[in-house]
This record gives sequence, structure tokens and C-alpha cells, in this order.
Amino acid sequence: MRTSVAVATFFCLWFITLFAVLPFFAKTQEEAGDVIPGTSESAPHKMNVVKLLWVNTVVAAVTFAGVYAVIANI
Repeated sequence: MRTSVAVATFFCLWFITLFAVLPFFAKTQEEAGDVIPGTSESAPHKMNVVKLLWVNTVVAAVTFAGVYAVIANI
């Protein structure tokens, strides 16, 4: 696999896994018990974006390793 294809594949997998990892770190204002007046109870409450991005990068790297192993052995 060429480097440019590997980088493009990794970034595609990164964005796909972002939508899979995002719900694990979402906590609503209702669950936190801190609903700001004028907002919906289902609005997110203080998400830790840095932690989310790091976990997503690790998940994407593991997924990419699997995809790379399959492609390299074909």
C-alpha cells in the first residue's frame, strides 16, 4: 500500500470511528442534573473533547492496523 493511500485510509477510518466513539462520552444535561434554562435537556453537558479525540485516534489506529494487515496479505 502506498503511503498516500495509507494516510487517506487512516483519515477515512478516523472520521468513521469518530461517530462510533462519540456516544460513549456524551452525557446529557438531564443526566448531569444541570439543565441550563433555554436549552434542551438532551443537550450535551461539558464534553471532554481532548479525551474523545485521543480515544478515537487509538481506535482508528487499531482498526487501520487490521485493514492494513488484510490488504498486505492479499
